[in-house]
Amino acid sequence: MTSPMDAMAAAMPTTTPYPRSSRHYGIPMSTHVTPDGRTVPYLKRRLLPSPKALVTMAEHTVNEGDRADLLAERYLGDAEAWWRIADANPVLDPRELTDEPGTRLRITLPQGVPGNG
Repeated sequence: MTSPMDAMAAAMPTTTPYPRSSRHYGIPMSTHVTPDGRTVPYLKRRLLPSPKALVTMAEHTVNEGDRADLLAERYLGDAEAWWRIADANPVLDPRELTDEPGTRLRITLPQGVPGNG
């Protein structure tokens, strides 16, 4: 039996060599041709999701010693998914997530996954 997450992932185009857990997954590649005719491949810009559009599945109050990668491992099962917590809270540098003990962080479902609320 296929889970809804796997079904959604299978339906997404695989336009990049990045794994499904990457923030770059599904972002198309493009090329730039320089004036001397060289072709330079590049990844198109990733637009950040609106934090309001992400469904909260948990909240975490930052404690001394917390790190974004450790929180991602704890809540999402993947330390490399820290960028999902950054998208939901929104910061560009993951260290900003845990700089201040007592900060409340939203842990959200992946973009496009509806919640029960």
